[in-house]
Amino acid sequence: MTAEETTPPAPAATPAAPDQAQRDARRIDAWSIAWMFLALVVWGWFAFLMLADYGPEFDGRARCRGPLVGPLSDSPVCHSELRQWPALLGILALAVVTTVISAATMVYAKLLPRLARHDGPGARPQG
Repeated sequence: MTAEETTPPAPAATPAAPDQAQRDARRIDAWSIAWMFLALVVWGWFAFLMLADYGPEFDGRARCRGPLVGPLSDSPVCHSELRQWPALLGILALAVVTTVISAATMVYAKLLPRLARHDGPGARPQG
């Protein structure tokens, strides 16, 4: 046996790999935009629940204040499950998770074409 017979054939460089990476990057970039909009909606919901007045109106103004705007009222009409701190912290956690997923998918979408350009199918590590 000669050395030529024992070495496996080198894979042919396919021009489809960079195109596939570009398509994947565009698809993942679209997902990152969708995650970003979802994160913005959840952050807006959290801000609304923290700042907006709610409850029945009295003299043209809502009777109950938001948790960050004023002191919480002990009135039974101001009891709202979404305005309690455990629910607010859950919504905050949901906002943080969607923001992190949005950032991670955006970074991955931006790096994917660069990684595909540098590491082709037949590329070997240098060094």
